[in-house]
Amino acid sequence: MDKNVNGKRILIFVGDDYEDMELQYPKYRMLEAGCKIVVAGLEKDVVHKGKHGYPQVSEAAIRDLSANDFDGLIVPGGWMPDKLRRYEEVKRITREIAEQGKPIASICHGPWIDISAGIVKGIQYTSTPGLTDDLRNAGAIWHDEPVVIDGNRVSSRRPDDLPAFCAAYLRVLEEN
Repeated sequence: MDKNVNGKRILIFVGDDYEDMELQYPKYRMLEAGCKIVVAGLEKDVVHKGKHGYPQVSEAAIRDLSANDFDGLIVPGGWMPDKLRRYEEVKRITREIAEQGKPIASICHGPWIDISAGIVKGIQYTSTPGLTDDLRNAGAIWHDEPVVIDGNRVSSRRPDDLPAFCAAYLRVLEEN
């Protein structure tokens, strides 16, 4: 348990076709550090299947949540972000968490939600290479690195980067 993050509340988005490792690894790493996790989707109590079939129940509906109730946000990748970014409640809470200066971590295709929420301009990011143009066109500064930290933003490219991603997010969360 990490004393400086113990009890911090972290929101993690879930939806169908999330990247299994990019949700589960950070979820369990944050729990191990003493954080309180809320996994939320468009509806509460829905079983979502990851790209590789791992089930994850949504514990809350995003529309019912407030940024004030959380200390940070983790956005897993997979095809889920492309689906969730179409919903105003997803963009709203993402923007509000960013506006409050709370840590946001996005991995792989996760930055699609950040782009649609309008929070990437001038921010340094990494992602799966397929999002390079999307991020640059939205005004982000893209790097091909295992993890990029810019203020309260943490981003990574793929599941292999998860150890660096989680370590960086915990550092940022601790400093916040």
